[in-house]
Amino acid sequence: MNLTGQMLGIYTPAFVRRRALLELFEATASAFGVSVPPSGDASADELLGRYAVFTAQRATAVLHSGEDTAPISQKLYDSAYAIGARLRRDFGVSSTVDAMAAARALYRMLGIDFRPSSEGEIRIPHCYFSGFYSPSVCRLISALDQGLLAGLSEGGRFEFQQRITEGAVCCVATFAVASP
Repeated sequence: MNLTGQMLGIYTPAFVRRRALLELFEATASAFGVSVPPSGDASADELLGRYAVFTAQRATAVLHSGEDTAPISQKLYDSAYAIGARLRRDFGVSSTVDAMAAARALYRMLGIDFRPSSEGEIRIPHCYFSGFYSPSVCRLISALDQGLLAGLSEGGRFEFQQRITEGAVCCVATFAVASP
C-alpha cells in the first residue's frame, strides 16, 4: 500500500473523513434513487449521524413497500464496488493484507471497529450503525460492505455469519479472495 493509504491507517483528517462520508452518502442515495439531503456545514460526526438515519429510513421504506430489494441491493453493491476499486488504485492496494488494512481505516471513519484476521475472519465488536439498524435493514445495507471489500480486493467475497443487530455480541464475517 502506498504512503497515503498507510497514513490513513494511522490518522484521518476531519476534512478527508467528511469528504468520504459525502461520497458514501451520494452513492447510497443514488442506489435508492433519491437525492442526498443538504449537508450544509455539518461536521463529519454530524454527517455520520445523518447518514445512519437516512440509510435506516430509506431501507425501512423499501423493506416495508414490498418491492423486490434485489435491484437496490445490487445498486448498493455496485456503488460501493466502484468506491473500493478507486480506493484500491488511489492507495496502491496490491494484496489481501493491504485491502484489509485499507478497510480497517475506512471503517474506522464510520465508527466501525473492523478487525480482520489472517485466516479470513473479521470481527466487529462495535458498529456505530447497530444503534440505528434493524436486522433486516442491516442485511440490506450490508451490500455496501460486500461491494466495498470486493472493490478493494478485486473481487473478494465478504459474508456475515452473525450480526450485532441480530443480538450477537459482535459481528462476525468471513472474507475470501476471488479465485483466479
